[in-house]
Amino acid sequence: MTNWVGRSAAEIAAAVREKRATPGEVVAEHLARIERLDGRVGAFRTVRAKAALAEADEVGARSDLAELPLAGVPVAVKDNLAVRGESCRVGSAATPDAPAEQDHVTVARLRAAGAVVVGLTNVPELCVFGTTEGVYGTARNPWDLTRTAGGSSGGSAAAVAAGMVPVALGNDGMGSLRIPAAVCGLVTIKPGHGVVPAGIGEGDWFGLSENGPLATTVEDVRLVLSVLAGTGAVRPRETAPRTIAVSLRSPLAGAFVSRPYAVAARDAARLLAGAGHRVRRADPPYPRSLGVTALRYWSAGTAVDAAGLDPRRLARRTRVHAAIGRRFLNGVRTSTDRERLRRRLEPFFAEHDVLLTPALARRSPQAGPWHERGWLRNVLANSSYSPMTPPWNLTGWPAMAVPFGTLPSGAPCAVQLVGRPGSEADLLDLAEQLETLRPWRRTAGL
Repeated sequence: MTNWVGRSAAEIAAAVREKRATPGEVVAEHLARIERLDGRVGAFRTVRAKAALAEADEVGARSDLAELPLAGVPVAVKDNLAVRGESCRVGSAATPDAPAEQDHVTVARLRAAGAVVVGLTNVPELCVFGTTEGVYGTARNPWDLTRTAGGSSGGSAAAVAAGMVPVALGNDGMGSLRIPAAVCGLVTIKPGHGVVPAGIGEGDWFGLSENGPLATTVEDVRLVLSVLAGTGAVRPRETAPRTIAVSLRSPLAGAFVSRPYAVAARDAARLLAGAGHRVRRADPPYPRSLGVTALRYWSAGTAVDAAGLDPRRLARRTRVHAAIGRRFLNGVRTSTDRERLRRRLEPFFAEHDVLLTPALARRSPQAGPWHERGWLRNVLANSSYSPMTPPWNLTGWPAMAVPFGTLPSGAPCAVQLVGRPGSEADLLDLAEQLETLRPWRRTAGL
């Protein structure tokens, strides 16, 4: 029997379309792996074993099976997006337990393309922090189970890295796709604003949050992004020489990039220069106020999401974050900070096609009960290890995390690619070049 665990979504879909495999057998193999591994990894809040097998049979019986881009592909969905018939708890005991009446638009698009939802993945409460733990469990990095999988799409990233699903759906409000992807050795893209429908929480964190895929190959990211965006396939092209700026500077004052992540960015830059791109060292003109601006939007978004929930059922770090955010709400609603930041950075991206940075500043924190620790301790831990991502949520521009090299522990390292609005295809092309020049190990050997 062919083993479909560890295969890419593109491989699985092709096999199902050609009837070399059935959706039922593919889904059953992945469910068996979830049952065997998730007790150690903590990726899932709930697993839809019976429902997923029934839905796999339905996919197999579809008259348009041969045309489905994700035919029979098992997917995991972050637990802040509605899945019909399942509750959406957003990592909290304070949220309603009622089942959703309909799928979120992105989930509906995945299903229409032939994907089968096998479960909903763990998130930190209200998706606030860059580590994933709480009342429904702790998501660990499958490459190093002593470390957090990152956040807030930590459960989705852990599920893919452990081979429990080939692809997963997450979202990114301050790095919540790129951070766990970098931690877990995955490739992801936070698309630019408006490319993929958002509809996350009670207002998308004032437009900062975007939905996107987590995968082990650039090909799979292209495939799932095209489905989520409702467009034709984002096809690879011959990559023309680009002007690439390389920056090792943290956008947030007080955070510094550790040697392994700096080395990864330099090595990736050398590879791209050797491939014919124009590569130069250059730092974007980040304003000194960037950290304060990010905190204002981050906490205000949480204040909106926490409104109407019983504060007694929220973790202390969440209550404090929401309380701080309430003070900023009116200012954020009328702020022009994001537009000023875009104007400040536009000349840099007129001169450079792409920005290459480390994806993180240092390895992720130890896995543990961060939800029981104080707010300041959480914020400092998050900011010190993941300062590279927030500017690109504030601008609304596309950004990717791409595996590159390894840490001294043997866990994956990663770089970040950032582009101007509309450059998703260019970023994917560069990521695919990096994948070709320096292939990465795709699945942790659990």
